[in-house]
Amino acid sequence: MTLESYVNARPASSSSPRALSVDVRDDGIAIVTYDVPGEPVNTLKASFAEEFDELITQLEIDPHVRAAVFLSGKSDSFIVGADIDMLKGAKSAAEAEELSRTGHRALARLASSKKPVVAAVHGPALGGGFEVVLACQGCVLTNDRKTTLGFPEVQLGLLPGVNGLQRLAEKAGLEVALDHGLTGKNMRPKKALELGIADDLVARPILEQAAIELAQSLGSRSGAQRSKRPVRGKKSSVSSELTRAALEMNPVGRAILFQKARTMTLAKTHGHYPAPLAIIEVLKTYASRGFAASAEVEARAFGELAVSPVAHRLMDLFFAQNALKKESGVEGADVKPRKVQSVFVLGAGLMGSGIAYVTSATADLHVRMKDRDDAAVSRGLASITKILDDRVKKKQLTRIEVGQKLALLTVTTDDSGLKGTDLVIEAVFEDLALKQQVLRDVEEHVGPDVIFASNTSSIPIAQIAANARRPGQVVGMHYFSPVDKMPLLEVVRAEKTSPEVVATAVAIGKKQGKTVIVVRDGVGFYTTRVLAPYLNEASFLLTEGVSVEAIDRALVDYGWPVGPLTLVDEIGMDVAAHVGRMMHEAYGERLAPPPLIDQVLLEGRRGRKNEKGFYLYGKAARARGKEKRVDPTIYRGLGLDMPPSRSKVTTEDIQMRCTLQFVNEALHAFGDRIVRSARDGDIGAVFGLGFPPFRGGPFRLIDAMGATDAVRRMRSYEQSFGKRWTPAPVLLELAEQNRRFYE
Repeated sequence: MTLESYVNARPASSSSPRALSVDVRDDGIAIVTYDVPGEPVNTLKASFAEEFDELITQLEIDPHVRAAVFLSGKSDSFIVGADIDMLKGAKSAAEAEELSRTGHRALARLASSKKPVVAAVHGPALGGGFEVVLACQGCVLTNDRKTTLGFPEVQLGLLPGVNGLQRLAEKAGLEVALDHGLTGKNMRPKKALELGIADDLVARPILEQAAIELAQSLGSRSGAQRSKRPVRGKKSSVSSELTRAALEMNPVGRAILFQKARTMTLAKTHGHYPAPLAIIEVLKTYASRGFAASAEVEARAFGELAVSPVAHRLMDLFFAQNALKKESGVEGADVKPRKVQSVFVLGAGLMGSGIAYVTSATADLHVRMKDRDDAAVSRGLASITKILDDRVKKKQLTRIEVGQKLALLTVTTDDSGLKGTDLVIEAVFEDLALKQQVLRDVEEHVGPDVIFASNTSSIPIAQIAANARRPGQVVGMHYFSPVDKMPLLEVVRAEKTSPEVVATAVAIGKKQGKTVIVVRDGVGFYTTRVLAPYLNEASFLLTEGVSVEAIDRALVDYGWPVGPLTLVDEIGMDVAAHVGRMMHEAYGERLAPPPLIDQVLLEGRRGRKNEKGFYLYGKAARARGKEKRVDPTIYRGLGLDMPPSRSKVTTEDIQMRCTLQFVNEALHAFGDRIVRSARDGDIGAVFGLGFPPFRGGPFRLIDAMGATDAVRRMRSYEQSFGKRWTPAPVLLELAEQNRRFYE
C-alpha cells in the first residue's frame, strides 16, 4: 500500500479524528498536511504521536516517495503548541511524563527519517510546533509578520517537552537555547535564517513551491550530504564564533554560562517558578552528558511541572484570557459593537500618548490627539515615536511600517477633526470638575452617536456623566501605565451606559491588544479600589517601625513585581493621597489611610516625578552608586525615631498583611457585584496590578489557603489593628459553607 492511500484511508474515530492527510506528487514529493478538524488553530493532540509514527513508517517504505513537505492546513498558523486541555488533564506526574516520552519517540522518528522532511511554515510555530520544525531536515519560512517561532512554555510554568531545547542548542548554540527557553520570547524569520534554523525565507504565495524545491534537493542527496548543506543567510562572525567556543565548547565556559543563567533566573523569579531552573538543568545535562541523558531529565521535569500548582495557576490564567477574548462584555448575543474608524484622544501626556499609540499602531485606527499647546502635543508625539523607534531597534517593525503607523496619527491644539470622530477618549488630570467640563465641551461639537470614554482610575462614571446630554454614551476605559506595555483594560459600565457602548469599548480594547474586563461603576471601580488598602497597609507597617527596604523586599520576595512603597513613588505621592481620600470617603473606616502620606506631602515629596520620595532619585541617587537606595531623611520627616532594623514584624506578616488587605477588598468588591466573576477579579489583579501570577489571583489564593484559614488570620489581625481587618461577608459565607470560588 502506498503512503498516500494508507494515511488517507486510515479510519477516524470520534475520540481522535484524523488530522494528517497526504498527497504524493508525481515527482515523489509527499505533501503532508496537518489540520486538526473543527479547531481554528493546530495544536499537538494526544493522537498526533501515533499518527505521525505511522506516517514516517509509510514514508520510509513507499518506494515512490523521495522526500516530504510538512505544512499546516490552517490559513494563518502552523502549530501553536500542545493542547493545553490535554496537559492540564494529566492526573499525575507519571501520566504527564509519558506524554513527553511519547512526543520524544515521535519526533525522534521524524529527526532520523531516511527520507527528508521539510517544514513549510507560515504563521506562529510555537512550543511543540517549533519543536516539530527543529526535528525536520529542512525548513522554509514565510517572511510575513505573522510568522514567528518560539517556546512560550515557560509562561505556563512548563518547559519544552519534546527535545526542542536540545535541537535548538545543536543548531544555534546553548546561549540561544537558554535565551529563548527562559524568556519565552519569539524568534523572527530573519533571525531564524541567520541562526541556521531556517533554510530560506519566501513570500507567502510561493511557500509550498519553495519547500518542494528544497525537498527535491535534499531527496537527491545522501544523509551525510544533507547535514553539510549550506544554509542561505546564515551569519557567523569570527567574534561570535569565538564567544560561542569560549562559553560552550569547554567545561569552564559552560559552567560560567549556566551559573550566570541560574543567578539571573533566581534574581528574577525569587525561586517561585520551577520551570526556568528545570530548563537550565536540561541544557546543562545536554552540554555535559549528551542528548539521551538530557531527554531523561526533560521528561521527568515535564511530568513534575505539568501537575504543579504553579503550572495549574498559570494555565488557569491562560484559559481565562482566552475566554475573555470570546466575550462581548455584555449579556445578549444581539448586542453588537458599533463600527469605529476614528478616535479622538484628549490629552497628550503619558496616558494620552500611550492610548493614542495602541489605538493607531496596534488597532490600526485613525487617531487625532489634542493637547493645550504645541509643546504638549510635541512631547506626546515624541513619546509615541520613541516607542516605535524602540520596536525598530528590536526588529519588530521596519522603518516603512513605522511610517505607515504614523500616517494614522495626527495632532492638534484645537477641536478640528472632533466632529467627524466615532469615539472620544479623554486622558486629562484626575479631577471631577475638569472631566465634566471636557465632556460638556465634547458634546457641543459631536453628533448624538459619538461615544465618550473617560480614562479615569477612580472617579465614578456616573458622576462624570451627571450633567451629560447623553449619559448612555459615556463609558469608562481605564488603562494602566505604561499603556503600551500593561495588558489590562478595565471597561467601566455606569448604570445608564448603553450595552452597545460597553460592547464597543470592549471591542476597541481587544483591537488595541488588551485583555479586557468589564466592571460596574463605583469609586475606584475594581483595580484602584483593591490596590488602595494594599498601599495603606504598607504605610501602617512603616509607622510601626518597619523599614522601607524591609517592606518592599518582603513583597517582592512574595511575588509582587515591585514593592508597595516603590509603587507609591511611581504613582506619585500626591496622586496616592488624593485617591486615598476618595476611597476613605466612599468606603469608610476600612479604607482609612494613616496620616503618613499627608505628612510627606507637606515636605514637598511627590515621588519620582519631583525626585523626592521614599527613594533617592537623580543626582542624589547617582552619588550613592547604581543600587537603588532609600532616602534616609524620610524617617525623620515622618517623625519616626528608629533604626529600622529594630522592628519585630516578621517577613511573613509583612507579606500577609499587605496581600490579605488587597484580597479582602477584592472580596468586598465581588460581594458588591463590581466584578462579574472571580475569574474577572483574578485577571484584573494579575494583569492590571501585578498580583503574583503563580498564585493565580486573589480568589485563587483564597481557594489555596482555604477560606477558614483566611478568616482565622484576618480575625487575629482584627484583634490587633481594628476594623480594617474585618473579613468580607463573602469570605465569612465561604468559610461557613466550606466552599471555594472555583469548585
